Amino acid sequence: MTLAAVSPEAAAAPPPVVQGVEPYPAAFFASASPSTAMDMLDRVPGFAFDGGSGVRGFGGAAGNVLIDGERPTSKTDDLESILKRIPAGQVERIDLIRGGAPGIDMQGKTVIANVVRKKGTSTSGVFVLVDGSIYDGRQTPGIRFEGTRRTNDTLLEGSFVIASYLDDGAGDGPYSLRNTSGTVLEEAKLNTEGDGTQAVATGAYAFPLAGGRFRANARLMNDRFFYGERDNFIPGPAFATDREGEDKWQGELGADWTRETGPRTKVHALFLQQWKTDDYAAAFNQAPDSVTFSNNRKIGESVGRATLNFRMSDNLSFETGGEGAFNWLESETSLIVNGGAVTLPAANVRVEETRGELFGTATWKPFATLTIETGLRFETSKISSSGDVTLEKTLQFAKPRLLATWSPDPKDQIRFRLEREVGQLDFGDFVASSSLNTGVITAGNPDLNPQQNWVVELAYERRFWDTGSVTITLRHFKYTDVIDSKPIYPSGGGAPFDAPGNIGDGFRDAALVNFTLPLDRLGLKGAQLKGDGSIRRSEVTDPTTGATRRVAGEHPVDWNLTFIQDVPSHHLKWGVDAFGGWREKYYRLDQIETVKLRTFVVPFIEWKPRPDLMLRVELQNATSRDLAKYQFNYTGPRNTNPLDTLASRRYENGPIVYMKLRKTFG
Repeated sequence: MTLAAVSPEAAAAPPPVVQGVEPYPAAFFASASPSTAMDMLDRVPGFAFDGGSGVRGFGGAAGNVLIDGERPTSKTDDLESILKRIPAGQVERIDLIRGGAPGIDMQGKTVIANVVRKKGTSTSGVFVLVDGSIYDGRQTPGIRFEGTRRTNDTLLEGSFVIASYLDDGAGDGPYSLRNTSGTVLEEAKLNTEGDGTQAVATGAYAFPLAGGRFRANARLMNDRFFYGERDNFIPGPAFATDREGEDKWQGELGADWTRETGPRTKVHALFLQQWKTDDYAAAFNQAPDSVTFSNNRKIGESVGRATLNFRMSDNLSFETGGEGAFNWLESETSLIVNGGAVTLPAANVRVEETRGELFGTATWKPFATLTIETGLRFETSKISSSGDVTLEKTLQFAKPRLLATWSPDPKDQIRFRLEREVGQLDFGDFVASSSLNTGVITAGNPDLNPQQNWVVELAYERRFWDTGSVTITLRHFKYTDVIDSKPIYPSGGGAPFDAPGNIGDGFRDAALVNFTLPLDRLGLKGAQLKGDGSIRRSEVTDPTTGATRRVAGEHPVDWNLTFIQDVPSHHLKWGVDAFGGWREKYYRLDQIETVKLRTFVVPFIEWKPRPDLMLRVELQNATSRDLAKYQFNYTGPRNTNPLDTLASRRYENGPIVYMKLRKTFG
């Protein structure tokens, strides 16, 4: 279907479902005047973007968006950034795959979007200039250049970004320390600031090779961050200072090759190499005490993956393949308290992981209304550490998966998922870390098993009013080897430290809702309300007290809302984003910490006087939300010692005026 053949009426309504795939042509998004593929995805009914995870390997890090039927061969270049670099004018359509379709690897997702770009020859470029005017007078300017040259057979693209940013969890506010009777022991005014700069260069080249298509990509990033805090005590003149700095370099090289070896067979191979250095230092001073902490890490990953896809018929397809990876981390840590070195468990270690995975998937569509996907992955890995902690372990896991989708009519769909998930060990848990201003030192622990989950999911989706949809999802997780904070004792004796560890079994229940509500029928022409929300409950056994509690860091409630209205007659759109506040709680050996963040509200207006020019203005943090931390401190381990003090910190932030000017070429 060409754009000229699409009437306004047809463009306003989604096209019919064909074999589980709903195509949304570019004309469907025309009234919204999108600038990028990401803008278009935000308007797809019933779709909630998932950028994937940062786990090691390639298969388990998938997001829920494909580009021309394939996942981008990059892990450090996040999916959202890639989609924002694709101009809307280069997108032919977006296919929404709900519940699976033969020949498409859903990677365990129940809904996936595929961005299909136009064929032919084109040259395009983008220049973006941004700046944020912060309430305290600071500025956060940034600039981005990118260019793309496409023909039917080749693709050359590159981009460069340099920008400054801030930590919106920093700000000025009150601090108090009280005893259990409510008597104030300390009071102070907090003055904090967190700023950073980031420079990123990316490039990619794709061309025909050996009867298939080869693509190579590269990325280099430098990120520097500084945090400063001064606590002025009341009454003065006593004060405390905290200074933290971090310098990260990250590089990545990727290559993949795809070839159709027959009318129903396709092979795909990829290789990915990445490395990272991370130098962190912190110093805390409150006379007569001083603490300094430093951690230097080097991290590397090599991944190879190959898949074979065979489509037996329009209703049945198979995929099989394997993945191998080698990961390593070297870390050196130092903690000095009042001039004396303190021994930390796993302060200086080298960790290596060799991992292999074999997998197979079958997708069957026995009826026009029913799709079934079954899969099995078998993973084996060998993890070893040397240095302060010497150990070696071999782990093996089978990970079955079942997805079933029933669409009794075009407006209703029921999706079911049963899967065994196996988490990856976070190398960051293997080494020590700190938060000096709150007095929290966390030791490393290489002797961990990955967390395993059995998850059962049931979802119901209802389409209405042409472009409206609502999806309700229920999930139940049965946990084994939950990873959480637990006490670890130094090998040479002495007081225990908090460290990551396996604390046993548990469960989590979650209910989620996602909706798209067009408001034309309610009198607001061109307007839409889109949102999502979730509630959760969980239970694990606290390793210190033996009592049951929530999983640490869990948000009991999350929600987000976006209202947007297109005004084509004035070439603009306006709206409000609201990112719901949340609460999370952490449990340590002698402390319980609660963190609360209030709702973040962003009204915006976007003006597009020409198709190649866009100006966007936002008032970020319009409600001046703040971040609050409450620490309940015990005189010793919580199971045998009473509550001693309550420390509260509140970091107050003001509004930020953010402006973005975008000019496209070609």
